[in-house]
Amino acid sequence: MNKKETYRQIGKKIAEIRKNKGYTQETFAELMDKSWSYVAKLETGGQNFSIGKLIDIAEYLNVDYKSFLN
Repeated sequence: MNKKETYRQIGKKIAEIRKNKGYTQETFAELMDKSWSYVAKLETGGQNFSIGKLIDIAEYLNVDYKSFLN
């Protein structure tokens, strides 16, 4: 699996967890103090992120960051 596909798969998992928590992209973006487009890109694999940012996202969703890697 290449980098782009890895970002895409993690983004799908972020979207799944976000939806299960009841957040829209807009409300999740507000929670993170980011734009809606940032969340959209994040969830489609169009936004690169560091492991630190992944941990931050997990904290906003109140899950372990490893949840995104399964």
